[in-house]
Amino acid sequence: MTTSTALVTGANKGIGKQIARQLVAAGLSVYVGSRDAERGQRTVDEIGPGARLLVLDVTDATSIAEAASHVDDLDILVNNAGISGEFDPGAPVDVDSMRRIYETNVFGVVAVTNAFLPTLRRSAHPRIVNISSGTGSLTWSAGPDRQFPPKTALNALTAFYADDLAGAGFKVNALAPGLRATDLNARAAASDGDPAEAAIGAVRLALLPDDGPNGRFISWDGSDVPW
Repeated sequence: MTTSTALVTGANKGIGKQIARQLVAAGLSVYVGSRDAERGQRTVDEIGPGARLLVLDVTDATSIAEAASHVDDLDILVNNAGISGEFDPGAPVDVDSMRRIYETNVFGVVAVTNAFLPTLRRSAHPRIVNISSGTGSLTWSAGPDRQFPPKTALNALTAFYADDLAGAGFKVNALAPGLRATDLNARAAASDGDPAEAAIGAVRLALLPDDGPNGRFISWDGSDVPW
């Protein structure tokens, strides 16, 4: 598959930064989506030619519309921007925390995807990759060692978009990146998992051939994750 342009949200750090770096290394032109212009520009400068800054706050409708107006060609959208919270499995779910997380991880994905769909539809090989989490698997979260699954709703969105856009040639998939050393939460910060390793899985889905999978939840190592 030959593609030319990608957008990675939340790409100024962590897994998103590594996805942007690897896509540029693969020969693509990559928009580095970043809410903070200064941090985003530092990432662009670090990655080098092929990377371009796109100021984008996935929770702000005006910012999303402004960003979309600057992108004329797009083949790949990687919805990577996401936040987390510290949840106590033995305590009631905090509604305000849920709203804050869903604003970025769910509604932000819908808003960004919808804003860039018209441009993606002009691509010969449109791809959407949603960076989810293994904790979003209802199957994996149903046992005695279950964790709070804040990404389950994102997985449902992945299945919805995959079905809705299949006739237009889209490939829409979710990635479980594994626990990585990022600032997502305290557990991630204490991890020694390499974000670049997770990025390899995301890039694999971003560059899928036309006979590749659609509507799947896939681990960073290429294996299937149960919904």
